[in-house]
Amino acid sequence: QVQLVESGGGLVQAGGSLRLSCTASGRTFSRYAMGWFRQAPGKEREFVTAISWSGRNTYYGDSVKGRFTISRDNAKNTVYLQMNSLKPDDTAIYYCAADQGVVTPISYTMYDYWGQGTQVTVSS
Repeated sequence: QVQLVESGGGLVQAGGSLRLSCTASGRTFSRYAMGWFRQAPGKEREFVTAISWSGRNTYYGDSVKGRFTISRDNAKNTVYLQMNSLKPDDTAIYYCAADQGVVTPISYTMYDYWGQGTQVTVSS
């Protein structure tokens, strides 16, 4: 069982930056691929980015490529999402998720554990 807690959300102006953190409980964090997803009101849950258990492989949704960066610190059981050049369209609840699989999934249906989410609001 893994429990995930996100933090770092908030209100920021367009063009600004935020860094989200997701801290996991348990001693096996390094075995999990980690992903970030987001969901805006009335929209489907959207893939943002994912990172393999080792940190060697990263994947990004088209809408965030070049602006967002995912990283992880297995010693701290934490995955980060650095968000730069934020746009009003980035406004959503951001969720981190964990999957104990060999392949790093980009579909939210493949993830086993989810955090409660953190709100990111980007004003124009």
